[in-house]
Amino acid sequence: MTTRHTANGEVDPAVRAELARLRDSIDNIDAAVVHMLAERFKCTQQVGHLKAAHQLPPADPAREATQIARLRRLAESAKLDPAFAEKLLNFIVAEVIRHHERIAEDVTGSTPVPGE
Repeated sequence: MTTRHTANGEVDPAVRAELARLRDSIDNIDAAVVHMLAERFKCTQQVGHLKAAHQLPPADPAREATQIARLRRLAESAKLDPAFAEKLLNFIVAEVIRHHERIAEDVTGSTPVPGE
């Protein structure tokens, strides 16, 4: 792809305008992602409280495996790299488990063993 420059070497205003339009869209998508993650974490906090109240382990490896497989399928159908989607979910799940462990500590006063 060639870059269009004006006679004085500056980037063409039409290119700058297109970059600005695309970046505005990216900024809007980023904001939506942050808000969706916030909603997700509100739900997972409720799960953490329910697990702690019933002495359930913070981690659920079977659920995590199911979710990874599901997310990989969704990523493939959306033309997104499934490995990237899995890495993202693993990062989110690790944070959720950390929250669940903290909630369990607050409820029981002791540190739970993940997966027990």
